[in-house]
Formats: sequence, structure tokens, C-alpha cells
Amino acid sequence: MLDFDLAILYGVENKRLKEQVRRNIERFPADFMLELSKVEWKQLVAICDQIPENLKHSYASPYAFTEQGVAMLSGILRSQQAIEVNISIMRAFVQMRQFLIQNRDILKSIEELKQNIIQLEQSGEDTLAAINDLSEDTRKEIDDIYIALSEMADKKKESVKPNRIGFVKD
Repeated sequence: MLDFDLAILYGVENKRLKEQVRRNIERFPADFMLELSKVEWKQLVAICDQIPENLKHSYASPYAFTEQGVAMLSGILRSQQAIEVNISIMRAFVQMRQFLIQNRDILKSIEELKQNIIQLEQSGEDTLAAINDLSEDTRKEIDDIYIALSEMADKKKESVKPNRIGFVKD
């Protein structure tokens, strides 16, 4: 979660939240929090409509907090609202984790179905290519048969002598 979203949830100014984080920076190792680079921040602003206008042009890049970083914020923000919100956020993270654990088999089945569909699409393309090749081969064979039959018919016409019926004059 980004610092300005957490500041709204905790009911504090973003400036104060960042101030408390900087004062307690040892509580936020790299796997708890990171500061977005200028490039990352610009990319985020470009793709996200939910960023408040006054923050889009801020000279300071925001902090992004992991689940553990959000939990650590409750230790440095001592307001009652911050504590209540942090409890709610932690419960939401726990529910998300439980959902993923409970539905692991379903998610695995969905992934297997995706792989099967990809394989079927690939084999379908291979089959279509084989049919097209077969069709081309079949057309060539039919053409060869037609040509052979035509040649045989022409030879038969040449080799057949007409039978005369009736009297023959010398």
C-alpha cells in the first residue's frame, strides 16, 4: 500500500506519516517498505487514476509498504484510529491469505485448465496445418489421377479400330 493511502486510512497527514517513518526508519527494512524511484512513480501516475492530483506532481516519491510494513506503522502511529484501521487491514490480509490457502486446489485446477487450453490451441493449429497439407496432397493426387485417366482415354480412342457392319466392297 502507498503512504498517502495509509495516511487517509489512519486519519493523519501524509507528511506526518512520512515524518514518523523517517524517524523510525530502522523499523522498516527493505522487505517492509521501499521508496519508489522517480521513474516508478511517473509510471504509476501514468497508469493509475486514483492518485490525488496534488500528489501527482509531488517532488517526493511515495513509500510503498508490504503487509509487515503496514503492521509496523501501528507501532509508530499511536492514534486510536490508526490502531483500529491497522487491525482491520491485518484482518483483511489474513482473510486474503486464508482464501488463497483454501482455494489453492481450485487455483491450481484453473492453471492446469489454462495449460490444457494452450496445448489444445497449439495442437489445433498443428492439425489445421496438417489438414491443409493433406488437402494439398489430396488435390495433387486427384489431379494426377484425372490426368492419367485422360491419357488412358486418349490411348483407347487411338487403339480402337472401328468395326464395320454390313457388306465390304473390295
